[in-house]
Amino acid sequence: MSDTQRSVSIERTTLGHYEITNVRGGKLTIGEGTDADFTPVELLLAAIGGCSAVDVDHITSRRAEPTSFTVTVTGDKLRDPERGNHMENLEVRFTVRFPEGAEGDSAREALPRAAKQSHDRLCTVSRTVEAGTPVQVTTD
Repeated sequence: MSDTQRSVSIERTTLGHYEITNVRGGKLTIGEGTDADFTPVELLLAAIGGCSAVDVDHITSRRAEPTSFTVTVTGDKLRDPERGNHMENLEVRFTVRFPEGAEGDSAREALPRAAKQSHDRLCTVSRTVEAGTPVQVTTD
């Protein structure tokens, strides 16, 4: 595997339930939305928000440690007979609070710029979604 390649494997556990394993041994379960497991669409939203959260956190935390840091990602799942199922109206909303004082003020000032940088060039996940990168599907 090259330095640029990333991968996960997905193993069926029961009908509609799967375990994802990354190359470092981390595991998580996904399902169809009939129980507490995340659905693939929820993981897509989490990946978009998580990617931006990491970027924004690294940039703003250099100035001040946040007192609260929440990222909410929303979107509409559409069933479109012409275009196929897809998501629209994706939104990443940061709700971040910093302490009072000069360091907190600096972090608050950096927050919008950090979110924009993440969206415009840093976050691989949202950049890939917006670029419309083709997905190749094969079978063995």
